[in-house]
Amino acid sequence: MNYRLVCRLLSIVCLIIGVTMVFSLPWAWPAIGHRTDENFQQFETHGFLGLVYSILLSIICWAILWRIGRKAKGELYRREAMAIVGLSWIVATVLGALPYLLSGSSNKIAVRLFEHQDHAPQIYGDEVSPLTMAEYAVVKPLVRAGAKGLSREALKEQYQATYAVITKGEAPKQNYGEVFEELRELPHWRSALIAPGEDPHAPLDRSEHYRIRPVPMNIADAIFESQSGFSTTGATVIADLEDPISLPHCVLFWRSSTHFLGGLGIIVLFVVILGQGSAGKALMRNEIPGPSKEGSHSRMQHTAWTFAGLYCGLNLVLTILLWILGMNVFDAICHAFGTLATGGFSTYNSSLGHFYQVDPVSGAWIEYVVILFMTVAGTNFTLLFFLMIGQAHRLVADIEWRYYMGIIVGVTIIVMAFGMVYDDFIVDPETSAVSEFFFALRYGLFQVVSVITTTGYGTHDFDQWNSFGRGVLFLLMFVGGCAGSTGGGVKVIRHILFHKILFLQLEKSYHPSVVRPLRLGGKPVDDPDLQNNILIYFSLILVLFVFGWMAVVTFEPDLTWGTTEEHIEHKLIDSATAVAATLNNVGPGLGIIGATQNYANFTWWTKLLFTALMMIGRLEIFAVLVLFMPRFWRSR
Repeated sequence: MNYRLVCRLLSIVCLIIGVTMVFSLPWAWPAIGHRTDENFQQFETHGFLGLVYSILLSIICWAILWRIGRKAKGELYRREAMAIVGLSWIVATVLGALPYLLSGSSNKIAVRLFEHQDHAPQIYGDEVSPLTMAEYAVVKPLVRAGAKGLSREALKEQYQATYAVITKGEAPKQNYGEVFEELRELPHWRSALIAPGEDPHAPLDRSEHYRIRPVPMNIADAIFESQSGFSTTGATVIADLEDPISLPHCVLFWRSSTHFLGGLGIIVLFVVILGQGSAGKALMRNEIPGPSKEGSHSRMQHTAWTFAGLYCGLNLVLTILLWILGMNVFDAICHAFGTLATGGFSTYNSSLGHFYQVDPVSGAWIEYVVILFMTVAGTNFTLLFFLMIGQAHRLVADIEWRYYMGIIVGVTIIVMAFGMVYDDFIVDPETSAVSEFFFALRYGLFQVVSVITTTGYGTHDFDQWNSFGRGVLFLLMFVGGCAGSTGGGVKVIRHILFHKILFLQLEKSYHPSVVRPLRLGGKPVDDPDLQNNILIYFSLILVLFVFGWMAVVTFEPDLTWGTTEEHIEHKLIDSATAVAATLNNVGPGLGIIGATQNYANFTWWTKLLFTALMMIGRLEIFAVLVLFMPRFWRSR
């Protein structure tokens, strides 16, 4: 192993990360513009400094690694290339987590309440004594309000309403302020609750509010969020994306920038820089898995430049279209990054559904445009290049692309049919049959494309769909986009080959003397190792899924799901979808990690497990697993 050469090339990752962070700094100024229709006029000091410190640390890492590897000699062989593939994502993940940690960004509030008032709440993850009815009536509105808190009048009103619901109509005997102060005298609560005027550094919009203290992201949270961005998974541990104090705009932009880098592929950038024969091919192969397309591995530098230019061009086109449809520049760039990278990070808690809530007409057009570009992002970029130069027949003739589009159309029809039977798409009781059909088409098509391309955007709470519809989406997580796309998952081409291999093996069971070659698109596949590679890959996916699922089911506490039997019964399904969603880089799953939920309440070790699954899924398994083989690191 040429360790000096590996260090020199890893230093390039540090430099790329540091340079990319610079583009997030301007968004700390409110004059640059933030979210659409948002009026936030405060310079984000903590976010700006967190990014500056992260840039400096990235540069220091670059200098150290470059110094170690500056005298590196020799060629870059396949083993070094695979080491760079795995280690570069680890380095990128660690450096990408720094802005979250150094800016003090928060992922949730300190208090967690459960379904019933008599169950002990959690403060900073630890259970405390159960609350009285009056205390519960004060805390529950504050939990719903998040880190922003409530004004005196708002808390008074909601306190009285909550107390009346608990006691079935009785008026509270104590003033809300008295109950709040009494609660703060209890152990643990003093550090979790903030009274009006108590925090001299609070922003003006909440300085006079009753609040629950936000919880800064820990290392596991930051590593999870960073890997989710670079792997284009789109899973998140952040409960409130719309609070600029808990998550500054500049850090939020960095969060979306990790999608841009992950979709483009740091390894593809290596190929551009290196262009060193078989090593470059090994690097590119980890970004474009599956059987080779014609011409996709020739002239590696030219191919990488072409893919990078096409990817950046599509991002620019989508940004302009989203801006024309009503988004401001900040939202348009962030959602373009999330769409073309098939990542799914949004700037709103309700994801792309936010824009439909604001303006149904422009919101619907935004959804259709994003559907188109998600479909494009899930297509092999080699085919997109041929389409761009006027050779559309290559796209139509490609067997993988035909299967890919067939799955989208077929599953959408099935989801629509069952959803209309079970009234999943009825907005209100007066919805006509025609309106229901168009709602079903928009919602069904969007979610199918979002899941198969592993983007993970949400416009409708598919967790409320019928069981068959949810089951279909769960299975769709294991399909993924085309090889050579930014989509994650197993990839369509592997499924095609897997089924062909199964049929060949079935035929051999009753015709053992027949020798029939594996064919793809009518042509025999020459690679003699392909059948074994496909079977091994599916076996590893199954093993990782089963062991990951059992680990979460066994060690994750039931309290993560809540306190009722109804919620705890969902643990098996929710755990399975969580593992599938992270392993296949989808993001949202079902239940507590559904379209309207997040991963914040999982324990730190489970978040790290999910982080590992995201990286394994993004790097096609082998590039990660070989890092744990001692023989891999020994000298030749």
